[in-house]
Amino acid sequence: MQEKLHALQQEALQKVSEAADLKALNDVRVAYLGKKGPITEVLRGMGSLSAEERPKLGALANEVRAAITAAIEEKHAALEEEAVNQQLAAEKIDVTLPGAPFRKGNHHPLTKITEQLEDLFLGMGYTIAEGPEVEQDYYNFEALNLPKSHPARDMQDSFYITDEILMRTHTSPVQARTMEKHEGKGPVKIICPGKVYRRDNDDATHSHQFMQIEGLVVDENITMADLNGTLEVFAKKFFGEDREIRLRPSFFPFTEPSVEMDISCKICGGKGCSVCKGTGWIEILGGGMVHPNVLEMAGFDSSKYTGFAFGMGVERIAMLKYGIDDIRHFYTNDVRFTSQFHCHE
Repeated sequence: MQEKLHALQQEALQKVSEAADLKALNDVRVAYLGKKGPITEVLRGMGSLSAEERPKLGALANEVRAAITAAIEEKHAALEEEAVNQQLAAEKIDVTLPGAPFRKGNHHPLTKITEQLEDLFLGMGYTIAEGPEVEQDYYNFEALNLPKSHPARDMQDSFYITDEILMRTHTSPVQARTMEKHEGKGPVKIICPGKVYRRDNDDATHSHQFMQIEGLVVDENITMADLNGTLEVFAKKFFGEDREIRLRPSFFPFTEPSVEMDISCKICGGKGCSVCKGTGWIEILGGGMVHPNVLEMAGFDSSKYTGFAFGMGVERIAMLKYGIDDIRHFYTNDVRFTSQFHCHE
């Protein structure tokens, strides 16, 4: 019987080593270690042995069973590792491949224009100043040479919250606040972008809320020539080197002298067409030399300091740049309109 057990051990170990997968290995385990296996059959025949031989045969049978079990466990671990490696190889992901595409967001055309204007003036040495949209009457009007009794107040149909608080009608209050912070010491060189509010009826060219960018420079020896040069650089950089500008006399309470700037019509090249109403020019912004009263109220000595200011509507700039005929398109959230300005899909 001992020879038979040794033979069974060798036979079982041989089949364990030949097992190619976990199923075949399990079949070997059941065949040799199961209740109906050959080792169990040998042990059942121990009754015919003498009392001295039974313990020896029992110990040998346990050794054979333990050797087969150990071999099966070792093979099982090896096959499991191999199976995992095969699965990993089959499910391998190339991490260098591009991921699933997703649609990126795009800036609104007004945001694009605002950022382009900011970049242009930042490159000219300006800084960006911001202020509250809910403004005091003093900064919105009185600090800008519009006292309560001034007839020019009629030009501003405003959204008042209280008698002294209103939604700002222009970004000029930011200029007044900034000059005040400088405590009469120049230079001041800022642009003021932001939303403004007026009680206009909404139509193709008017909106109760729109965006403005205003510029202000205050220093010694600032002249009208500085304003003209600044606006000319702006026009050529933003609209094209072939564009010309002209300044027409106008009136604003906070500047003296005041001008309105026209830019040559891109459609007709200044010859006259329906877009420019036959004049060859398109009005684009207003500006002028800062009124001495405004400088004095902000704490500047008007005999020493001079300055210029200008202001433009972002929507108007965008409409001229992109050929848009209705300001309301900017605020209707129509993707058919906004998608035309996407820089990527």
